[in-house]
Amino acid sequence: MLRRVAANVAVNSWKGNIFELDHKLIMARQLHARRIEGIDKNIWVDFTQLAADYKGHPPLVSILAKFFGKVVGHEINAFEEILVTVGAYQALFCTFQALVDEDDEVIIIEPFFDCYQPMVKMAGGKGVYVPLRPRVKGGKALTSADWVLSSEELASKFNPRTKAIVINTPNNPLGKVYKREELQVIADLCIKHDVVCISDEVYEWLTYDDAKHVKIASLPGMWERTVTIGSGGKSFSATGWKVGWAIGAGPIVRHLKTVHQNSVYHCATAAQEAVAQGFQREYELFGTPESYFLQLPEMLNHKRKKLATCLESVGLQPILPEGGYFMISDISSLKVDLNDPSTQGEPHDYRFVKWLIKEKGLATIPVSAFYSPEHRKDFQNYIRFCFVKEDSTLNAAEDILRKWSDGK
Repeated sequence: MLRRVAANVAVNSWKGNIFELDHKLIMARQLHARRIEGIDKNIWVDFTQLAADYKGHPPLVSILAKFFGKVVGHEINAFEEILVTVGAYQALFCTFQALVDEDDEVIIIEPFFDCYQPMVKMAGGKGVYVPLRPRVKGGKALTSADWVLSSEELASKFNPRTKAIVINTPNNPLGKVYKREELQVIADLCIKHDVVCISDEVYEWLTYDDAKHVKIASLPGMWERTVTIGSGGKSFSATGWKVGWAIGAGPIVRHLKTVHQNSVYHCATAAQEAVAQGFQREYELFGTPESYFLQLPEMLNHKRKKLATCLESVGLQPILPEGGYFMISDISSLKVDLNDPSTQGEPHDYRFVKWLIKEKGLATIPVSAFYSPEHRKDFQNYIRFCFVKEDSTLNAAEDILRKWSDGK
């Protein structure tokens, strides 16, 4: 359990009330991985920081602290509680390397972004997998909201060896946006078992219809045990910039910084400045029609509906995503000749995707690739489409599917 040393709490709202939370928390277990012991000191970090103290705060971490502090309802220390990385990918790598020790168990919710599994393994940890399962309504699952966790199954995976749980919301490839009640179940288990939550939220601004993104770090008792992963490239549709970040309590983030300063060490200044400018503008316009974070999902919602309509018209069964820019579709009703000897023994969706590329010129991704070997066989009747494309590209895909459906 966490032991609270000191606390001073007041209230906050986005509209500008002052919120202060000044506390230190200590985990009963050892937080960091043993591999980083004794390498936390770095002469370049020490003296660069000393110089920075006399020149003011760097723009990016300052605006991230200001912006996300109001989102989570917690004042964030720009220097101590934010690590800027080369994309969200490196933020994840630093997190696993810093916190996961040999033989630690890490619960990974499926379907999962493919890097979680090897990163846990590289850190010496063991992945423990719990799948979201479709809750059938009227004969079929209609949206990503119909894919849910079994609270009993999830609880059964926690034990004294469990160090962390990894969630992705909105989820890639499913598009699920976790509801507050679902996050609370995860939070309660994390607190009960003294476990860190690694929350990958790179698609946080892409939600549709009535879905609302909730940061698990904002729930009671979770700030001090959550690492929130974000992406400037995903936020501003400029993935080539490779600017990501990890946000969390100082006692956690300082261990991530140890890994960062002994690997990549620095991120491109120009890209950081560009992201800082973007967030500064969003800070001023947040909640207004001019906000890019509101305009982007509105634009992509049109493409989402267009793709779903297209898939339905040719007999596919799309799972309408609540967030992100991917859409999975059930292919179990399609009967095609998959007798290519080069694909024998592969999962059904792998074989189908290869057939679709070779025979129809349409590229998709097999969804079972986002599952562990133990659960892959249960989810090999789905493929993933991407709808963050030019309309001309979506039209071309639609043309391929229609010609196929018409037997041409």
